[in-house]
Amino acid sequence: LVDPSPWPLVASIGALSLTFGGVMFMHNYSGGGQLLCLGICTILYVMMTWWRDIIREASFEGQHTFAVQEGLRLGMILFIVSEVMFFFAFFWAFFTSSLAPVFNIGGVWPPAGLEVISPWGLPLLNTVLLLSSGATVTWAHHAIVGGLKQEAQTGLYLTLTFAIYFTTFQFLEYIEAP
Repeated sequence: LVDPSPWPLVASIGALSLTFGGVMFMHNYSGGGQLLCLGICTILYVMMTWWRDIIREASFEGQHTFAVQEGLRLGMILFIVSEVMFFFAFFWAFFTSSLAPVFNIGGVWPPAGLEVISPWGLPLLNTVLLLSSGATVTWAHHAIVGGLKQEAQTGLYLTLTFAIYFTTFQFLEYIEAP
């Protein structure tokens, strides 16, 4: 196995600083912004150094045995599963609130007094752009695997164009949202 690493501990301290700093910043406590920035910087530093160590261990030191590779693979699988569970919980809460609204919000969905954005305008366009970028990047991937350089470049350029438009429209949507 590889040598013990300090990065999990440092990353957890950075995540704690990020969380507490975010809460303190949102509640206007003094020092909240600084703690939030410290947490972000710590997480970015850990990401760069930890990944550097992983690359060095694998490429130059040859320490990535089958057991280490399986551990990395399991770690990525667990990360993806945790993301799936997070979004499952997020959508569960949304649908619970919208399909069976509680008396705290007046028993109606959306809550009274809330100005709602029409889903048929800019949100629909953004959804189409996002799905189209997924299709074009898949096309580019298949072209790369097939050795079709021109098609791969076209697919990647289209994906980048969709991404720029999507990001611009997201910015406009957030600016104009009530």
